[in-house]
Formats: sequence, C-alpha cells, structure tokens
Amino acid sequence: MKRFLLFTCLMALPFSYGVAQDAQKSLASTIEVYVFPAAGQAADQQSKDEVECYSWAVSNTGSDPFDLQKQNEQAAAQAQQQVAQTEAATQGAGARGALRGAAAGALIGEVTGGDAGDSAVIGAAAVGISSRRRGRAANQQAQQQAQQQVESSEKATEEQVGNFKKAFSVCLEAKEYMVKS
Repeated sequence: MKRFLLFTCLMALPFSYGVAQDAQKSLASTIEVYVFPAAGQAADQQSKDEVECYSWAVSNTGSDPFDLQKQNEQAAAQAQQQVAQTEAATQGAGARGALRGAAAGALIGEVTGGDAGDSAVIGAAAVGISSRRRGRAANQQAQQQAQQQVESSEKATEEQVGNFKKAFSVCLEAKEYMVKS
C-alpha cells in the first residue's frame, strides 16, 4: 500500500509542477514582453531584474501599464454614463415637448373655435415627433463623441504602453537578457 501511494505521488509530481508553473506568471509575461536569461541568470534573479526594470521604465516614461489600463476603463465608463444621461434627458424632453404641443394645440383650438381636444392631440403629436427627432440626433451625436473619446484614449494608452515596453526592454537588455515584445 505504501508503495502504491509513493508511486502515485511521484507520478502526480510532474503534473502538479506544471500547474504551479502556469499559475506563476512573470511580470514581463504579464505585460506581454518575453524575456530569456541569455547570461544564464537564475529565475529569482530574473524576477528581481524585471521588478527593477519595471520601476525604471515607469520613472523614465511616466507611464505604468496597469494604471493606464484602469484609466482607460474609467474613461470608457464615463463615456457610457454621458450617453445614458443624454438619452435620459432627451426622453424627458420629448414628453415635455408633447405636453407643450398639447397645451398650444388646445389653446389654438379654443381661440379659433375648433375642437380643443382634437387640436391638443395634433399639437402633442407634432411637437412630440419633432422633439423625438431632435432627441435621436442628440443621442447619436453623444454616442459618436463618446466613441471618439474612447478611441482617442485607447490610442494614447496604446502609445504609452508601447513606450513603456521599449524602456522596460532596454533595461533588461542592459542586464544581458534577450527580450522580444
């Protein structure tokens, strides 16, 4: 029985080692930079060098890829919030426009001696349709602006991350690592 347990544990060891290795992702691989220890540096030395080069790259570029990603996500959320606020405001404007149209139609119908009820319906429909059209145009414009903001933010982030990766790579290459990003 003891031999069976020992054999089972020994057979499972390579599999558990592979799982543990996958769970520990290096700093460089997290930011999609691939590093090979060209001078035979040990794994713990490589980790220290990566942390040191990460700090150096942040201080020299003024960009931290993890902060940039958070900022990009916040900008996208703000853009979506602006679009939602514009939609809510224009929906309310359509209803208020219909109310004003109904009031104006009823007044016109009363003054001209026509049916105030029919005139109110016509006024509400005319002004309501007009308000909805303006509202849709405003929504489309808000969505386009939000999309442009997000794209601009993503482009700037992409450029900053690229500069960061260059600085990070230069630092590691100076420490005799082979680097590809």
